[in-house]
Amino acid sequence: MTNFSELNISASTQRSLKRMGFEEATPIQEGTISYALEGRDIIGQAQTGTGKTAAFGIPLIEKVDPKNPVVQALIIAPTRELAIQSSEELYKIGYDKRARILSVYGGQDISRQIRALKNKPQIIVGTPGRILDHIKRRTLKLENVETLVLDEADEMLNMGFIEDINTILENVPSERQTLLFSATMPAPIRKIAETFMKDPEIVKIKSKEMTVENIEQYFVKAQEREKFDVLSRLLNVHQPELAIVFGRTKRRVDELAHALNIRGYLAEGIHGDLSQAKRLSVLRQFKENKIDILVATDVAARGLDISGVTHVYNFDIPQDPESYVHRIGRTGRAGKSGLAVTFVTPREMGYLRIVEETTKKRMTPLKPPTADEALVGQQALAVEQLKELVEKNHLSDYRAMAEELLTTHDAVDLVAAALKSLTKEPDDSPIKITEERPLPMRRTSSRGNSNGGGRSQGRGNYRGNRSGSSRGERGERSGSGRRSDRSSSSRREGGRRDSGRRQPRRSED
Repeated sequence: MTNFSELNISASTQRSLKRMGFEEATPIQEGTISYALEGRDIIGQAQTGTGKTAAFGIPLIEKVDPKNPVVQALIIAPTRELAIQSSEELYKIGYDKRARILSVYGGQDISRQIRALKNKPQIIVGTPGRILDHIKRRTLKLENVETLVLDEADEMLNMGFIEDINTILENVPSERQTLLFSATMPAPIRKIAETFMKDPEIVKIKSKEMTVENIEQYFVKAQEREKFDVLSRLLNVHQPELAIVFGRTKRRVDELAHALNIRGYLAEGIHGDLSQAKRLSVLRQFKENKIDILVATDVAARGLDISGVTHVYNFDIPQDPESYVHRIGRTGRAGKSGLAVTFVTPREMGYLRIVEETTKKRMTPLKPPTADEALVGQQALAVEQLKELVEKNHLSDYRAMAEELLTTHDAVDLVAAALKSLTKEPDDSPIKITEERPLPMRRTSSRGNSNGGGRSQGRGNYRGNRSGSSRGERGERSGSGRRSDRSSSSRREGGRRDSGRRQPRRSED
């Protein structure tokens, strides 16, 4: 690994990196920063969680002139969360340089953004639709942009933003530096590179580094109606510090979060129909350990900087392997180990094999714990909690009562009662989890075709009634599900385009 001091970075930026806890460059940073500092166009191919923001952020901060009151750099990101995260990291990297950074995205009052643009920011981070809105309103002028960054380009393609991106690129000077980052390189992304980039340097993280070597991967084969009880028992046995449970649809996320809370877990859900304020509030609670389990659609799989996640549970297997890699990439970060468990119904085993082909790693079958085994796990946790209370020795106010109890009760019985009070015993409270339609059957090949099947909607709920059909994650909406403040031709921010044309299917559909 290369130390940042070896990469010809200014002293002020090195101070910022040290303050952020960065010591050595990741492979994508090591491969990108030197070329970027030379002014070269770059195509960086690497998964989320490999340090791409610093890979483009460091040379961008080095290049920007804080005394020049014009927009000098533009970063385009697929979602508002990624735009916010990137702008926050850029602010930290450029703290000593005092470059002015502004993020613009749908779901935020556009008039506030217009006022902020009048403060002459030098770096703009935004989502395609909102950037295009500002271009059309003439509130964002890009004629002085020297550096353009396309972050998560394949995700923007999947979301239907390719035409918006092309329009934005036409409004940026042709004489500029372009940095494009993408986990995969589909044909439309390669076309952008050919059209808008000049002899780009390709920095590709080797296959071994793109897989998930430090994450233990398991799968549980279970019928749809069994999955929630299995999940509950796994949570009791694994005792995750922070866990993310991924569901395929918004309804699934809402029902799972509600059911987990009924069963005594601290859980919150996040998906595209929540207001921006609510989503940020949930993420903040999760990062601050105020909730133990985040239940999410794939909207949370890419770009979010969530550290400390120990376990990922794919309650529904995604229909494309790239989404799987992004999901489980929420754990096992910064060199730490992680654990991922994927639930697979018998009809979805073909998707499991395709995921294994992509990650080049076989998942280990996991036998679901029994109710008794789950109880043993909770009892072991209670023992640890009781030991910790004794070791802290903050018991002086309780000793007199303890001595009095010992005159009339057996000591073993008293300890057993204390352990019982601390043990989270199995909870059979009724919950409702609507059975989702299984994914279409696929052959165990990376080119596997839909092979029929998967049409029948499960009729029975888990101790509940049906509540409508699954509509999937239809994209990010601004505010409380309302359209963001745009012209009629603009697209939904962080979601699909509103055109009549068929768009690429996402795992949340």
